[in-house]
Amino acid sequence: MANQSPHLDQIFAALADPTRRAIVMRLCAGEASVGELAGPFDMALPSFMKHIHVLETSGLVQSEKSGRVRTCRLSADALVGAEDWFQQQRAVWEARLDRFEAYVMKLKKEKERAGAKRPSKTTKRKGS
Repeated sequence: MANQSPHLDQIFAALADPTRRAIVMRLCAGEASVGELAGPFDMALPSFMKHIHVLETSGLVQSEKSGRVRTCRLSADALVGAEDWFQQQRAVWEARLDRFEAYVMKLKKEKERAGAKRPSKTTKRKGS
């Protein structure tokens, strides 16, 4: 497929995990320290840092360390590639659905025309 790029694959792989999606959602509200981000999760900090690393590798998150505090923020342009991919897929499916609708309407009209051409059956009763 033409739109399969390693960067897009990394974004979707990063977002495949619910923990990482929750981190991204939290970062939509603004930057946060790793400690703040890790708070809601029941996991050791080294395990949590692996999630941060995956998000950084995919380009979704950027972080910087100041002293002992690592602060993370969402990369503003990170989801542009994924958004473009979704828009392309939507266009493809909308075109397919439009063609399908046109085909169904054509079949419906053909059926109506065929029904109009049939002679109506009237039965005569014997003895009338």
